[in-house]
Amino acid sequence: MPLDKPYTDVPGTTIFDADMSRQGYHLNQFCMSLMKAENRARFKADERAYLDEWPMTEEQKQAVLDRDLNRCISLGGNIYFLAKIGATDGKSFQQMAGSMTGMTEEEYRNMMINGGRPAEGNRYIGEKK
Repeated sequence: MPLDKPYTDVPGTTIFDADMSRQGYHLNQFCMSLMKAENRARFKADERAYLDEWPMTEEQKQAVLDRDLNRCISLGGNIYFLAKIGATDGKSFQQMAGSMTGMTEEEYRNMMINGGRPAEGNRYIGEKK
């Protein structure tokens, strides 16, 4: 019997639960491999060849190559693991988050300083206001 997941209807949000963890296991392990300088160098030298060493889906590999972090998340990536890709590219977490929201780094920083994104339009569908 599958678990009831009432949290799956939050617009624009992917919840990283046990199912997503299993789906993204190899993607996240790849990301963690980037903590070692020699792995970062190998990845940057030939990204596709390095990715092909990991038993990720083709869709996960393409999302990494495209640096489509929103897609990576939808395929089981955890943002804290995916941050290793950004760091490998010389990007801050703030730059990555901004790109994921369609904002510049400055726009994202200002939004967060001013209280974050508004709750309106971001509640789960069944929630009462």
